[in-house]
Amino acid sequence: MCKLLLRSAIYSLAYSGENNKMAKISDNLKPVLTGAAVGIANGLFGGGGGMIAVPLLAAGGLEEKRAHATAILIIAPVSLAGAIAYIIAGYAAAHIFLPAAVGMAAGGALGAVFLNKLPLTAVRAVFVAVMFAAGIRMVFA
Repeated sequence: MCKLLLRSAIYSLAYSGENNKMAKISDNLKPVLTGAAVGIANGLFGGGGGMIAVPLLAAGGLEEKRAHATAILIIAPVSLAGAIAYIIAGYAAAHIFLPAAVGMAAGGALGAVFLNKLPLTAVRAVFVAVMFAAGIRMVFA
């Protein structure tokens, strides 16, 4: 649905009025709308923004592996902003932060190595499997 809304907004801007000016606005609007969708998902669910960022970035023209890598760059500041809001609200479990951060940093580095080495079909398969498993868990948890 986010993908459909993003495309609709971009096409309506790109094809109304002055093409050059509107195309520039459209090019600038794509990342803003993608960032907004990712930020809303991350803030609302406490994570998962990358699952939205990757398909939106790919739909915006990035090659899939580049979309995965760019999603990580997008998620870092979004996660920090969400973390600050959760800490202020008293929702964060401070005792889990350091061990989880160490594990996530190591896992992120390992994932980046795998992204460089795996063929695109394997990256797609893993991404779909993780999204599917997360959806099933949400339904039955």
